[in-house]
Amino acid sequence: MALDEVDPSIATEIRYAGRDNFVGAPIDGYEAPRCLLSEPAARGLAAVQEELRGSGLGLLVYDCYRPRRAVEHFLRWSREPADPRAQAEYFPNVPKAELVARGYLAERSAHSRGSAVDATLVRRDSWGGWHPLDMGTPHDFFDPRSHTDSADVSPEARANRRRLRDVMQRHGFRNLPEEWWHYVLANEPYPGADLDVPVR
Repeated sequence: MALDEVDPSIATEIRYAGRDNFVGAPIDGYEAPRCLLSEPAARGLAAVQEELRGSGLGLLVYDCYRPRRAVEHFLRWSREPADPRAQAEYFPNVPKAELVARGYLAERSAHSRGSAVDATLVRRDSWGGWHPLDMGTPHDFFDPRSHTDSADVSPEARANRRRLRDVMQRHGFRNLPEEWWHYVLANEPYPGADLDVPVR
């Protein structure tokens, strides 16, 4: 289901539907910038948003359900020559040829089961806008500094990562330790799925 049908106050920035991502192009299967999730995952995020609202915070979601063809697009891209611009921005310390072997890109993705989400915290202003909190690295930064418990980011960033992890855990999500932004619903309804329906 579409996340905005459950809670339209959750900000989204679905980067794989455009060019602002590590590939530098729209990703196969993303025909619209929409966040689709299983119903339990969408309702879990709505509960997270409700808790954060009391502190003037909220969620910003970068990715939700991901079609299988998008995963295959990432794998094809990983075998192409490196683009110096993308490498400088997204993986300056890891050779592109090693992104899969080091676990930064997966041959199967939890996102393709409909209950994984890439998210961060934002501070909301009185005009309805939002401003991302400092997490130490950008989303999809393939580097050990993106590990949730990395000591190589500022104390503020570490505190923000802990805050995101704590509130997500309270509402049934578990974190991937290598990526501060990546969460999967612990009791996901389709644990064996590998879906390939386009995002429309």
